[in-house]
Amino acid sequence: MAKIKFVATDMDGTLLNSKKEIHEEFYEVFKEMKEKNIIFAAASGRQYYSLLETFDNIKDDMMFIAENGTFVMYKGKEIVTNTLDRELAMELVSIARKVDEGYTVLCGKNSAYIESDDSRLVNEVSKYYKRYKIVDDITTVDDDILKVTICDFKGAEENSNNYFTEYRDKAQVTVSGEIWLDITAKNVNKGVAIKEIQDLLGIKYEETAVFGDYLNDLEMMSSGYYSYAMKNAHEDLKKVARFIAKSNDENGVVEAIKELIR
Repeated sequence: MAKIKFVATDMDGTLLNSKKEIHEEFYEVFKEMKEKNIIFAAASGRQYYSLLETFDNIKDDMMFIAENGTFVMYKGKEIVTNTLDRELAMELVSIARKVDEGYTVLCGKNSAYIESDDSRLVNEVSKYYKRYKIVDDITTVDDDILKVTICDFKGAEENSNNYFTEYRDKAQVTVSGEIWLDITAKNVNKGVAIKEIQDLLGIKYEETAVFGDYLNDLEMMSSGYYSYAMKNAHEDLKKVARFIAKSNDENGVVEAIKELIR
């Protein structure tokens, strides 16, 4: 087995259990990784500031691959940024506003922006975005745009995903959760971000382990030899992963990392 130098894991449905909790054993294993100079990264569709709060006690010793690979921070430094062209973003917003039972979230580098105070939307957005603002018109926001997201209460895979068929050659359209559709710049995803990180830090494919559970983790599965889909993962992810980890409610990520590094 090659020596592991980099571990990246998705959050919801992967490292977090069904109650959105991190298993207490994780922090012991994180300490082991740090002692072995293994870089640990949270790779999520979540906002950077949300991830920062979750890992407050260890934030200075880990990496954050936020907003599905559009924004990467390591030890307080911005090392990868893949923004979405503003003109294209506005076209996407125009379509997103037409999605039945859908709400548009404009994800900027400094904050997320929504146009509704609907309690359902605010409740969902607040789970993943520590910084968000309710504005009258998201097209007037002055911020670097990382992605356009739709919170789709009808179900992203079957509903909002179908609104953007003609944009698949211009942007990366990804179902990232049951009610979430994320649209980023073309060929920008967690997998591409990890390959950029590997190039920057001199880390090999054979030295990388990745964990995921949903369709926004598909490309990430090809960025490391030790690719794990959770037992609770989407079936399409299981098809492309090399290994299956125990479920997120069985501490699957931590159990697999222990096997890899000990």
